[in-house]
Amino acid sequence: QVQLVESGGGLVQPGGSLRLSCGASGTIFKINSMGWYRQAPGKQRELVATISSDGSTDYTDPVKGRFAISRDNAKNMLYLQMNSLKPDDTAVYYCNAAIQRTGGGPTYIYWGQGKQVAVSS
Repeated sequence: QVQLVESGGGLVQPGGSLRLSCGASGTIFKINSMGWYRQAPGKQRELVATISSDGSTDYTDPVKGRFAISRDNAKNMLYLQMNSLKPDDTAVYYCNAAIQRTGGGPTYIYWGQGKQVAVSS
């Protein structure tokens, strides 16, 4: 089995910073793309940022220049550094990873349990 476990998040004032972490554990041969998604109350889940296995990144426009996605392949870890946070960033944040459990085997998509990020004064 494979699990993604998130940590971080919480309540922060506008303009503040938070860091989310996501660790993958279990039977893992290779982690391909990884990403962060978020879901605000009453809205659909949306993509925030992605990072490929070679480190290429992409961001949704509202977070460009404020958020930074990174990964540590040796530790099977994913991170999201969030700066200059705004009330519109309030949401539950989920990590996501495309994982091969065996060499030559299929790639499965796994999700973390979600972490609440609240931006409010």
